[in-house]
Amino acid sequence: MQRELAVLLRVHDRPSITAIQTRLKSRARTLRVRAPSRASIYNFIPRCPPHQYAIAGLPESVRASLYNLGPTGRISGPHVVFYVFQYGELRAITFASGLPWIDLYLADRMRGWRTHSHGLLRAVLRHRNIV
Repeated sequence: MQRELAVLLRVHDRPSITAIQTRLKSRARTLRVRAPSRASIYNFIPRCPPHQYAIAGLPESVRASLYNLGPTGRISGPHVVFYVFQYGELRAITFASGLPWIDLYLADRMRGWRTHSHGLLRAVLRHRNIV
């Protein structure tokens, strides 16, 4: 059920918890297991595995924000958001603002934010109806 829930949460725009719960209930009936409650779904969201991005595949402005990482390897979506909002230019911030909702949501919960950078992320989250 956790894998199924992760798939349902890793979409671009924030899904309705009611729709997720409905899909999980039908899947649980098929598997003959108990469906997770709304509280379990909400508790899983901060632990949902984020997207992974190849550093080489990111735009140049985003790679410049990842100043202490090499050109190869992979990086999680929340870390892309964190670095871009902290150190990036406008093009990089625009790119990061369009990442899937779960990456933005998880980045919001990371520690070490500068006040202005975190405020900008919070504005994006409100604009996209994530929080």
